[in-house]
Amino acid sequence: MRSTPPANWELLEAEAERLLPQMVFEYYAGGAGDEVTLRDNRAAFARVKLRPRMLCGVEEPALATTALGQHLAMPVAVAPMAYQRLAHPDGELATASACGALGVPMTLSTMATASVEEVASVATGPLWFQLYVWRDRGATRALVERAAAAGASALVITVDAPRLGTRRRDVENGFALPAGVRLGNLEGLLGADAAPPSIDDGSQLAAHFAVLNDLQLTWRDLEWFRSLSPLPIVLKGVLTAEDARLAAEHGVDAIVVSNHGGRQLDGVPATLDVLPEVAEAAGGRLEVWMDGGVRSGTDVVRALALGARLVLLGRPVLWGLAAGGEQGVASVLDRLRAEIEEALLLCGCPSVHDVTRAHVVRARAGTSG
Repeated sequence: MRSTPPANWELLEAEAERLLPQMVFEYYAGGAGDEVTLRDNRAAFARVKLRPRMLCGVEEPALATTALGQHLAMPVAVAPMAYQRLAHPDGELATASACGALGVPMTLSTMATASVEEVASVATGPLWFQLYVWRDRGATRALVERAAAAGASALVITVDAPRLGTRRRDVENGFALPAGVRLGNLEGLLGADAAPPSIDDGSQLAAHFAVLNDLQLTWRDLEWFRSLSPLPIVLKGVLTAEDARLAAEHGVDAIVVSNHGGRQLDGVPATLDVLPEVAEAAGGRLEVWMDGGVRSGTDVVRALALGARLVLLGRPVLWGLAAGGEQGVASVLDRLRAEIEEALLLCGCPSVHDVTRAHVVRARAGTSG
């Protein structure tokens, strides 16, 4: 039987904070700079109000959809998140198992604490692989080929992190991986560079990225990525209409409107605020997904109304993982499913595909959220 999460999402986060070491919780919860964008991702949802329609005769809204031609039980996937064994000993394996049981795709981070082969062995739903592009292109190629061979069905390339934004909480806490925590996807791949560096102060993760990441990635490289595998290509980290149009012109299959959960460039807009602009520029030529600040089923419906086909869920999954392992993640996803269903029913929408811009309105200035 699944454990029941706390009565609201804030209590779930508080429970995770109680259970996790401070360094780990703040690594997961924190953002870049003054954390303005981190806070604004949440505030943006309060600025968008739902406009329900009445007498629509909706009894059982249909939540099923597709992404990249793959069947999904609801318009939600789990975002790529590193180091999940810091939250629970089963880490990514627990998350993958819960996702499969609920028909939700899992996006596995390059920086996972389990390898793509290990996660694929327990995944019963779609498994997507998130890629950081290394300076060592041979290692990057090998990682993509491994993901495809293991059964990943999409390649999600993160494009907003050529280097890590300054995350002050991590610097102050001296964030570092505990002894014995391994990076399953990097073992044997990058030689000595794959080992997290020893540091006297600051963030070990930032130091690691400074050594590994390729800062010279351009649009021209997409042709090279396409040559590595038959996997659909998703770009994660798009925030402008200009880049949406370029992605479409370069044959990208989907983009994720994302500011990395407020963890990269502080002061950029909330993803929900730029979603309509990006979706309009995409013009149906590729799929538009989004993440950032999603905490409820009504948040998912707001994002669908503003142009998203799919929403990626991040931190609440980690809080569920910390609180209850596989069952905690399953409870989070199950609760989100119930909230989406309720929001659709009360908005008068027979399915997720019937949500339109007419179902939302921006709050007037001075209106409390």
